[in-house]
Amino acid sequence: MLTPDPAQTLTTRTGFVFNVRPAARGDEAALAEFFTHVAQDDLRFRFLSGCRTVSHDQLLALTRSDNQTENFLALAPDGTLIASAMLACDATLEKGEVAIAIRADYKHRGVGWELLEHVARYAAASGIRTLESLESRENHAAIELEREMGFTVTSCDMDATLVTVSRSLGDRAATPVAHAQR
Repeated sequence: MLTPDPAQTLTTRTGFVFNVRPAARGDEAALAEFFTHVAQDDLRFRFLSGCRTVSHDQLLALTRSDNQTENFLALAPDGTLIASAMLACDATLEKGEVAIAIRADYKHRGVGWELLEHVARYAAASGIRTLESLESRENHAAIELEREMGFTVTSCDMDATLVTVSRSLGDRAATPVAHAQR
């Protein structure tokens, strides 16, 4: 999709180290296993539906990249798939939408924060000017994290149960002040 190197080693504010790399076609089985360890509410928030399992077609989509989409996988040092992130851009590559899911047993370690920052840096380096996410109004933890990271929250015109969180990438550094203080 885009030119910056998407593979990185990241360290969270808690000291947890993990690797991020682009998803590949051979990752479908690992993603299927990963989603069995994601809490049901988090599945609902990630796919904005009441799905209890992730379909084959959804898994395939999460293993492919093209000119407008990049999928990332986060792996613990032992190789366990701990998170998945998607960056889907509009046709002009001006705006990107991000969606993240984290294994229940790896939450509260800073993985979500670091993975979202990784996607934001990648998007900014790729020329994306605005990063957005559609969130369920019930997903208070994600909305609060995004606010802490400099995202603004607005009502979603398409659906009253959703909000749009967005952050300009063109006018500011990729790392917000709140992150540097953590």
